[in-house]
Amino acid sequence: MEEVKRIVADIRNGKISPLYFLFGEEPYYIDRISQFIEKNILTEEEKGFNQMVLYGKDVSIDDIVANAKRYPMMAERQVVIVKEAQELSRTIEQLVDYAENPQPTTVLVICFKYKKLDKRKKLYKSVQKHGVLFESKKLYENQVSEWIRTILHGKGYSISHKASLLLVENLGTDLSRISKELDKLTLVLPKESQITPDHIEEHIGISKDYNNFELKKAIGEGDVLKASKIINYFSQNPKDNPFVLTVSLLYNFFSQLLQYHGLNDHSPKSVASALRINPYFVGEYQIAAKNYPMKKVSAIISNLREMDLKGKGVGANALPPSDLLKELLSKIF
Repeated sequence: MEEVKRIVADIRNGKISPLYFLFGEEPYYIDRISQFIEKNILTEEEKGFNQMVLYGKDVSIDDIVANAKRYPMMAERQVVIVKEAQELSRTIEQLVDYAENPQPTTVLVICFKYKKLDKRKKLYKSVQKHGVLFESKKLYENQVSEWIRTILHGKGYSISHKASLLLVENLGTDLSRISKELDKLTLVLPKESQITPDHIEEHIGISKDYNNFELKKAIGEGDVLKASKIINYFSQNPKDNPFVLTVSLLYNFFSQLLQYHGLNDHSPKSVASALRINPYFVGEYQIAAKNYPMKKVSAIISNLREMDLKGKGVGANALPPSDLLKELLSKIF
């Protein structure tokens, strides 16, 4: 995030590079930087003749270079943004000659999502030398809660620990999706509010009591009654609680629990580091490990794989998700 702030600050201060190559597994920051450039480098009057957006699936490297070498019309510079440039992954190295000598009156922005640029090859080194190279790395699940707090703090809001975990458990590590949900909350809540699970339930629709976060906790604690109530709620609200997502989250939980059993050091710091989880969750794994020995965990993982296939229609005779959820719960317990 600090690197993003630096890039934005440089542009605001007039330190504009002729070439920005934005790549990596996390699309959120690639979109944020490219959108900032699109909105802020040229005036509205200049944009008509001097700003264009190209798409990787529709152009070749030669097309990009030809457009980048044009001169601006009645403006100091032109902006050329190439979205979905990962579609050109097989030929992207052909951009190296342009990267060696970029047009000084053009701001060329390459949005190369979900992929990495080979550091050993010439293009990486050329962009690094003559432009701005930015890698947008995917956050681990245990880093997303802090990211949420930082984003909200910048907007004048705070969030309770449980509320941030509720968002992560239900939305995963998709920063773009989380950002959209945070925007909903900041639109309806006054500045300096602390966002709570009640706010999330009311404005986003994630139940504070019946969600995958609480299901995982109930199963870990061996609380059959609570887990059954949550499963029944999921059965009545299948659109908000997709079976595939529930199975995926439980699979990750028990896979990490299996890893926990294999650790020599079960101290909270060591467990959080090894499993890449928020330290807040370590207690849940300690409790679950007592309820589910390693052999049982292995059997549950096998059951989850089987349920995942059934959920996708393999050998299940088209059973509804509600029945599959109940079958899954009975196998776990």
